[in-house]
Amino acid sequence: MSGGAALPEKALKIASGYAFSGPALDLGALLWDGQCLSDAQIRIPLPMLNRHGLVAGATGTGKTKTLQLIAEQLSAQGVPVFLADIKGDVSGISAPGVSNDRVRARAQEVQQEWTPTGCPAEFLALGGMGHGIPVRATITSFGPVLLSKVLQLNQTQEQSLGLIFHYADQKGLELVDLKDLRAVVTFLTSDEGKAELKGIGGLSTATAGVILRSLTAFEAQGMSPFFGEPEFDTSELLRTASDGRGMVSVLELPEVQDKPQLFSTFLMWMLADLFHDLPEVGDADKPKLVFFFDEAHLLFTDASKAFLDSITQTVRLIRSKGVGVFFVTQTPKDVPGDVLAQLGNRVQHALRAFTPDDQKALRATVKTFPHSAYDLEEVLTGLGTGEAVVTVLSEKGAPTPVAATRLRAPQSLMGPVDATVLSQAVKASSLYGRYAQAVDRESAYEKLIAREAARAQAAQEAAQAPAKGHTKGSGERERGREGKEEASVVEQVVGSGIFKSLARSVGTQIGREITRSLFGTARRRR
Repeated sequence: MSGGAALPEKALKIASGYAFSGPALDLGALLWDGQCLSDAQIRIPLPMLNRHGLVAGATGTGKTKTLQLIAEQLSAQGVPVFLADIKGDVSGISAPGVSNDRVRARAQEVQQEWTPTGCPAEFLALGGMGHGIPVRATITSFGPVLLSKVLQLNQTQEQSLGLIFHYADQKGLELVDLKDLRAVVTFLTSDEGKAELKGIGGLSTATAGVILRSLTAFEAQGMSPFFGEPEFDTSELLRTASDGRGMVSVLELPEVQDKPQLFSTFLMWMLADLFHDLPEVGDADKPKLVFFFDEAHLLFTDASKAFLDSITQTVRLIRSKGVGVFFVTQTPKDVPGDVLAQLGNRVQHALRAFTPDDQKALRATVKTFPHSAYDLEEVLTGLGTGEAVVTVLSEKGAPTPVAATRLRAPQSLMGPVDATVLSQAVKASSLYGRYAQAVDRESAYEKLIAREAARAQAAQEAAQAPAKGHTKGSGERERGREGKEEASVVEQVVGSGIFKSLARSVGTQIGREITRSLFGTARRRR
């Protein structure tokens, strides 16, 4: 570090904590005593990115640009990145940035060699609501815990929904979309299904009715497109481009901004699905994927204990599979303590202290940092846009000194790309043909409808049968009726008329429960 000896003693001590020998991402230059010290570079070691992180700060302080800065450097190092685009302004990461006076001034201040560079990117959209490639999940894969979160069920109802999933798994009733789950719950609340309902244990008719009404209201809000097939394969997020750079997957969310419970829970499903499939890698030279979880407070608001426990466990365990998770929110208090304790890398932008609640949040934020040479309450309220207080894990896994930092400028476009360009990029993607068109195959809904049709037809045939005398073969018909009365539980559910069709369903075996893991999400059968 040229000129390091000229730094003030305390600043030199901070800067030495960021003098890493291995590959690292450059965040910016140290701020000390009102001066930007360009010789003191603040960095994050690349291998430590899977130790998770937090990017926090008030609205308008530059959190999105920080994500962009970190993401484009990860991509350049060959690490795939997932970004949730809440406001619709992250798509610019795919295009080279535009130089201007502010960018040039910032680059000079922090000793940055700024070169306009775009990243290889894929654009995704939940349920196809937006320009991107549709991201869908099957109800079975999504699981009862996550679905309870989006349906806003209480703990008892969540447990009851788990019993319904268990029942459907055992009976070979594939829950692909919302109408499948609604059909199963409708069957269980019908006169015919009440015996089955009693057999599940612990599920009351009243609770099943509440779940059914919640499902109906959920569908009425236009939620059906998010669930179905083809289900998005989350391994698509792990790809690299032909030049070796990591692919940046940008999930468009502006069209579902008014459905925060849905998109935040969908992000958790994607993370849980990755957890299922990835092998253990321990501490690797670089992450397999870094996942940015924007508007993280939405995930934790009104969450059940089971949901919070599952998040905590996923974050704790997914590190060993090479995935780093960065939560992005306004203050650290938005994140539960058990999760916050696992976030080793911190980039804290400015906080406001206009109200007593603001001041309380500020003091709580300061307490989450290691001991510092700064007056953090004063620094955090005085930071400008594009400045932050940083502490990360060193190459040895120890926290670095707290460093007020003037951040570098992203080299990609700071703003959205043109909608026409975005649409062209989506249609040119290799993923477009795989996921663009929804598929509605036979599943629980169709099987239960077919069962009702078979019963109605049987009743009609019985009513039309000759009433007089016994003809040849009538004994056989009587024995057939007796046989039907002794039908198995499976035949009662799916109907003997479609038994052959059920047996032909790919990957389904009657009575085989689908393996479930964290969040009750089902393992994908590939």
